[in-house]
Amino acid sequence: MTHLSELVAVITGASSGIGEATAKELAAHGTKVMLAARREDRLRMLQSEIEAGGGTARYCVTDVTSREQVQNLVDETIKTFGAVDVMFNNAGIMLLAPMDKRLVAEWDRMIDVNIKGVLYGMAAVLPHMTERGKGHIINNASVAGHRLFHSAAVYCATKFAVRAISEGFRMEIGDRIRTTIISPGAVATELPDHISDEATKENLMPAYAQAIGPDAIARAVRFAIEQPANVDVNEIIVRPTAQAL
Repeated sequence: MTHLSELVAVITGASSGIGEATAKELAAHGTKVMLAARREDRLRMLQSEIEAGGGTARYCVTDVTSREQVQNLVDETIKTFGAVDVMFNNAGIMLLAPMDKRLVAEWDRMIDVNIKGVLYGMAAVLPHMTERGKGHIINNASVAGHRLFHSAAVYCATKFAVRAISEGFRMEIGDRIRTTIISPGAVATELPDHISDEATKENLMPAYAQAIGPDAIARAVRFAIEQPANVDVNEIIVRPTAQAL
């Protein structure tokens, strides 16, 4: 098994939800974590909480839609901790609405965060991991990357893209760097709060009534990381037992 206490992990979208839960989970097992998100107040609070529990955490305010900021995040992590063993590209947004609403700015935002943000994270860490001959990239997709559903065409497209990018990366570089796709179902996070189309948000609420906690996804991430070096857990789907989609 891989000893988590020997690792350094970068986590984007760490200010809430799955990112926050994963940071706590890994730090509780000794992993040094670099927390990344836009909300510095949340990052500062999370760092304090982890350190109060005996863990090691630092933060770097980062907007994943900026390639320069993501590169700075990785550079700062290497400067602070000496390496990046795990890159968890977790930041994402879910702005659902029927396509005839023509919310093009929201389409652009999802593409920038959900696809480009992942690519920027991979690009930033790839030279470092290649030089070391090891590393683990974990990309947060969704069950929406497996099946389409109403009012989610663009969101689903971004998550299908994350799966395609991740699998293509595994085929090309998987003999040196491990790759895992995490595909959550309904999870109790802030994602639905950002939906601007009220009818779509209302229709989504029954599905989220059965949402599982983000700690369930955090445990799945830990499971993938702690496997022996010759074991690559390529994809994990985690959803509520009662969820049909």
